Amino acid sequence: MIFVNAFLVSGLFCFVAQVIMDNTKLTPGHITSLFVVLGAFLSFLGLYPKLIEFGGAGATVLISNFGHMLYTGGVEGFHEVGVLGLASGLLVKSSLAIVSAVVIAFVLALIFRPKS
Repeated sequence: MIFVNAFLVSGLFCFVAQVIMDNTKLTPGHITSLFVVLGAFLSFLGLYPKLIEFGGAGATVLISNFGHMLYTGGVEGFHEVGVLGLASGLLVKSSLAIVSAVVIAFVLALIFRPKS
């Protein structure tokens, strides 16, 4: 049942993204940004942790989880240090995702050559 829940959650997000792409002029970059903000907003409402509990990896591998990580990191940093902790807390939880994306992009840029 865990796999079915993960499939349903990630499939729903992908379905929504595809409907947005088919019916608007938004680019994938716009939709990615929209989903990051949506993840932070759902986290603010307290719904994203419940979504992770239900969908497991189906909710944690999506770009919306990045928004959730930014929000929770910012809130934790604010509670620990104050206003300055808000900015530093954003990077504490999400730094692994950011560094991984940069390193993987660099390695792939070394392996593959762009078309002219």
